[in-house]
Amino acid sequence: MSKFNPSKLAVKYLPPATEFRPVDRRKYTLTHSDATGDLFLAIGGYYDLNAINPKFRDEVFAEWQPQMGQYVLSGKVYISGGEFDEQYSKIRFMIFQKELDLALTAMVYGDRCFYSNYPWLLDSPIFIHFESVYPQFSKILYYDTPRKYLQAALQLV
Repeated sequence: MSKFNPSKLAVKYLPPATEFRPVDRRKYTLTHSDATGDLFLAIGGYYDLNAINPKFRDEVFAEWQPQMGQYVLSGKVYISGGEFDEQYSKIRFMIFQKELDLALTAMVYGDRCFYSNYPWLLDSPIFIHFESVYPQFSKILYYDTPRKYLQAALQLV
């Protein structure tokens, strides 16, 4: 699942969200199929909780948030709330780190029309919160800007 393939991405908008609005609190829910490699992106004013597999918890969430005069794409991934042991949490943490470039590429590419209306967001920072009860896996990491992921995706098209 490491290489982005635009034909494997399905995008849906959760009303009243559209390709062009809203900006504030615009939320992304990215899930996938291990069997087919398909990626599923929901874009809306709320997360698509129906798309989440509560057993695996391998989704990626993100949302646009205003912070200190600029917008930030703030994401989160769930590592462990205590139901996974430390070793399995480490594996989950490593997999998420490895696959986040793909996930962010899918999110940005899937919403590329949005960026044509708000091009300044292409240079906004992306921060991902790894949520875990284990301190060594509970981190907030910087993942560059949407421009990086959109450029990478457009080279594949």
